[in-house]
Amino acid sequence: MAVLILASDRDLTADRLITALEEREAVVHRVNTRWFPARLSLNARLRGGQWVGTMTTPYRSIDLEQVTSVWYRAPEAFALSPHLSGPERFHASMEAKYGLGGMLASLPVFWCSHPSRLAEAAYKPVQLATAARCGLGVPDTAITNEPDTVRAFAAEGPAINKAIGAGGIYEQGGHKFLRTRLISNSDLADLRGVTQTAHLVQRWAPKSYEVRVIVIGASVTAVAIHATSTAAYVDWRTDYDAHRYEVINLPTEVRCGIERLMKHFDLPYGALDFVVSPEGTWTFLELNATGIVDWLEVETGISFSGQLAELLIEGKP
Repeated sequence: MAVLILASDRDLTADRLITALEEREAVVHRVNTRWFPARLSLNARLRGGQWVGTMTTPYRSIDLEQVTSVWYRAPEAFALSPHLSGPERFHASMEAKYGLGGMLASLPVFWCSHPSRLAEAAYKPVQLATAARCGLGVPDTAITNEPDTVRAFAAEGPAINKAIGAGGIYEQGGHKFLRTRLISNSDLADLRGVTQTAHLVQRWAPKSYEVRVIVIGASVTAVAIHATSTAAYVDWRTDYDAHRYEVINLPTEVRCGIERLMKHFDLPYGALDFVVSPEGTWTFLELNATGIVDWLEVETGISFSGQLAELLIEGKP
């Protein structure tokens, strides 16, 4: 019995989980798909409807039949030979994706979470529509590439703009995070960039505080995030030093809605973000199916890594 961790080489979240698993004497294999094909080789045969064989790294050989759980964290793209031409690189990438990736995805093991489920849950429009059907409150939202639609939406009340997919961009040799921001009059005066792609605009939800809800199997923990700076009040990710944390109880109707949402996406793990208004109304913002909670583990003293380790060892939610 072994737990397979699919993660990048440098990932503190994966490091914490591996430590928790080893403390529980679990067999752990860490693999980054970036190693394929130069540092990771595959030898798999289909027998009786199941792939068997090995994946081999410079350090170990992994028996596929011994894997009982997989944690899909954030593995990286395949590192293909720089000597390949453009068409050759595309072809090799597709073959690796559907060969190695398809073989792994077919393993009859416990996934946290399966890449197919992660792919579906990654779409914010799908999240919002599903959350509403599950009984969670969602903010008024528009998705558009029309400047007039943005102006009309903003005319109805304070609005924000947030990224739909990518959390950041690589520019000028560095990574820049895309933060949630209030739409200002100066933004509305020049909306030429709106026509270039899809944009999500959303009604600003007045907040008393925000909440990150961590779901790990049957365990559901809600941590209130009280912002103490202007920047953190709009987007708490901009100023981690300006927070006060508090473990709180979830309203029954919110917990039931979360359980329905997680069941719909078939996800045993997730970090969900909410806004709580001064009147106590809970508004769902988004679901991070591979969301990081390391800093909350430090702030609250709750071992989320331990909970996740036990879930993977048990092999079922």
